[in-house]
Amino acid sequence: MPRRTPRTALDRQRTPRRFPKFLGAASICALIAALLSPLTQAAAADSTTALAANDYCGGQCSDILPPGQNGNATLAQILLNQAFGIQPDHAEDQLGPYNNLASGAATLTGAKINDFFNDASFGVASDQVASTTAPGGRTDVTIVRDKKTGVPHITGTTRYGTEYGAGYAAAQDRLWLMDVFRHVGRGQLTSFAGGASSNQGLEQEFWRNAPYTEADLQTQIDNAIANNGARGQQALADADAYIDGINAYIDASDSGRYFPGEYVLTGHKDSITNAGTIDHFKITDLVALASVIGSLFGSGGGGEVNNAVSLLAAQSKYGVTEGTKVWESFRERNDPEAVLTVHNGESFPYASKPDTAQGEALPDAGSVTQEPLVYDRTGSAATATATSTSATAAATTLTSAKRGMSNALVVSGKYTASGHPIAVFGPQTGYFAPQLLMLQEIQGPGLSARGASFAGLSMYVELGRGQDYSWSATTSGQDIIDTYAVELCQDDYHYLYHGTCTAMDKVDRTNAWKPTTADGTAAGSYRMQVYRTKYGPVEYRATVGGKKVAYTTLRSSYMHEADSIIGFQMLNDPDYVKSPQTFQSAVQHINYTFNWFYADSSHTAYYNSGDNPVRAAGVDAEFPIWAQAAYEWQNWDPTTNTASYTPPSAHPNSIDQDYYISWNNKQAKDYTTAPWGDGSVHRGNLLEDRVKKLVAAGGVTRSSLTKAMADAALADLRAEDVLPKLLKVINSSTVTDTTAAAAVTKLSDWVTAGAKRKETSAGSKTYANADAIRILDAWWPLLVKAEFQPGLGTDLYTAFSNNLPIDESPSAAHGPTGAHAGSSFQYGWWSYVDKDIRAVLGESVQGGLSQKYCGGGTLSACRDALISTLKTAAGLTAAQVYPGDDQCSAGDQWCADSIVQRTLGGIKHGKITWQNRPTYQQVVEYTSHR
Repeated sequence: MPRRTPRTALDRQRTPRRFPKFLGAASICALIAALLSPLTQAAAADSTTALAANDYCGGQCSDILPPGQNGNATLAQILLNQAFGIQPDHAEDQLGPYNNLASGAATLTGAKINDFFNDASFGVASDQVASTTAPGGRTDVTIVRDKKTGVPHITGTTRYGTEYGAGYAAAQDRLWLMDVFRHVGRGQLTSFAGGASSNQGLEQEFWRNAPYTEADLQTQIDNAIANNGARGQQALADADAYIDGINAYIDASDSGRYFPGEYVLTGHKDSITNAGTIDHFKITDLVALASVIGSLFGSGGGGEVNNAVSLLAAQSKYGVTEGTKVWESFRERNDPEAVLTVHNGESFPYASKPDTAQGEALPDAGSVTQEPLVYDRTGSAATATATSTSATAAATTLTSAKRGMSNALVVSGKYTASGHPIAVFGPQTGYFAPQLLMLQEIQGPGLSARGASFAGLSMYVELGRGQDYSWSATTSGQDIIDTYAVELCQDDYHYLYHGTCTAMDKVDRTNAWKPTTADGTAAGSYRMQVYRTKYGPVEYRATVGGKKVAYTTLRSSYMHEADSIIGFQMLNDPDYVKSPQTFQSAVQHINYTFNWFYADSSHTAYYNSGDNPVRAAGVDAEFPIWAQAAYEWQNWDPTTNTASYTPPSAHPNSIDQDYYISWNNKQAKDYTTAPWGDGSVHRGNLLEDRVKKLVAAGGVTRSSLTKAMADAALADLRAEDVLPKLLKVINSSTVTDTTAAAAVTKLSDWVTAGAKRKETSAGSKTYANADAIRILDAWWPLLVKAEFQPGLGTDLYTAFSNNLPIDESPSAAHGPTGAHAGSSFQYGWWSYVDKDIRAVLGESVQGGLSQKYCGGGTLSACRDALISTLKTAAGLTAAQVYPGDDQCSAGDQWCADSIVQRTLGGIKHGKITWQNRPTYQQVVEYTSHR
């Protein structure tokens, strides 16, 4: 496999609260009338753009990205939306088709795919052109928008003009969102958008991970350019042109008074005089944005301190030897029953358990304290809600249970009806208004692609298609973060580095806010403070063997947020990606932790990206290690945070396997990922079972593979893969209790019906088998506790729950994604329950837990515990199981599950029915190749 170009050195999303009903209807109407008087953006409609000749997909490439392409709205449009629900053009025209697949998939055919997806062919037919813009009056680039979705199709005759157009189009569609996230990346959201507790949590969550100064941001750009030759220089030129395009739109929209209305609502602009400014973008803003996206989706690892705490709890209960055995059985580092993406038996050892661990720095029991981030609180920052928000943000940041999300189904042409590979894939990035991603087509010198990019980083398509190939990614989660114990000296703010007492580097941010129309949070302020060492930021304090230490976290992508730009540049270059091998070579330049998938007319491919550090011999990546030279990454340079990385051949990779599935599951045999839960039951099994069945039958089509994805998207993992075994225990004897018997009947009927969370009919907002769903939602946490807590004890049960959440049902507000986010069943104890119940039943279990827990290991006692908790669950009302929130009334089951486009601006959208599927999704089958 080609090596990458050498070089020396991408819980919960919180969003601003919804805008209050701040004006009465009459005053809204008057204000709208006044606001409609400024000039609105003009759009010419003269174009003869034809379908592109460089498109080899034969009309069989489709995509979707709800709610809609248009993520900008003027103040008048926001007020109309708030008052009357009127949507700006193309603000939500992809939401309906996306929602309708839940009910329409059962009868899906190839001819109907584009009833639920967009035609993702290159170009726009002349009769489908809605507008043509020459951004900034330039003659070397045009932005054509289509009538159906308003997606920008950017065509340039020069490289500069093409990228200028990409920046201009991005600002047209996402200026406010881009501004929000450049402030998130700098830890300055509250001072920009308001002091809502959700804003506080968001900036704290990300700045703790990437506490960069402006100089740090610039250094990352300089290093990325210097280390990548001509491609580095081209990336810099592309970024500069892109920023010029963004700033041209800012100037034009400011003078024309059609800038996003949120700038008025948050006090940055005056709606009457137009006083105020919208700050121009600069190149370091792109690094700040990249740090947010990389932290959110592409930084696997962490959690070593939590791992140490649970190991100590296990050893305290069982003794060192048996406690370690118990801990390892729950950790499931390399579970033989885990579903794999590379399933041909090939081994890719990484982060394996050493025979004899070296350099471990486990804390003294009870000594661990989390490093504070927020200081000097005033006003609304000092409320109980604000401090609780900070605690949640810290827990989200420091866990190894990172947001995985995203799935992929890819089938080799050997098993399809046409003989060409088929792929259905995309990222689950949550649901926001406007969406974090945006669609575009970009055609210019060295650029030819269509697809999705994160707003503000769309100089290249990041997930999408080229002329004769498509690619996508899922979060992989392998461990590129290590925790070091730095021994303190002199005081709490100096540490030993290679024997020398060295001062920590303190960086801070002071944010203050006051009420605005958009956010009425009372005035307040605080200061965020992080101490940094050569081994990364300080996250915890503790003692180890009586010595005072600070625990720091070092990730390989720290101070390298800009490096991945080269890989994305290559993916957009039709002269670079021409085969599965060149695709793999391109994504080797992406230092974030992703699984990458590829399909063209003849081949499929997979590659796992990320800068995987080569650890010192004997280091166990699961636990904190001493900050000493002997235990550092091989050839680590603290000045640049570079080291030796595992070679591409050591990363899980494959070409033309019969099929690939990924839903953030284990990548390959012996490849240890940082999050817990890669065991016998994983949501990846929902895809594996369906795709494997399709491949065995042969003749796979775009519609059949899409159906498989859509069917899995409505499945309750617990009900499909674990509930039948629970019922087997209960039904091992006749159920005589009438309450339990009735519940068993309902649950059994649901399993027989397919174990889906699906409406009785499209739009009914009522689930079929609603009672069974309510019972399982209530029963799961009760049965897990009854099954495991008696054997583990309260302390160890709680510690393990901190490593891996108990449940992540669609309605759950716990877990890493929060409520109303679609993505579900990524983290939970389903594998533990499955293995334990099978063991109690006397069935074969590979990689089982170290002992039997349910009922102390006896079938009758286990059955009693399950029936007792089932009766309790069955007696809980819908209002108790679904207590309601700011979106739903208590007892509304459908609403509790429903997907909400969380507002990041002034436009609101309606709820859609639950689906566990990618936010942006492609369905592709290429018919030919260059």
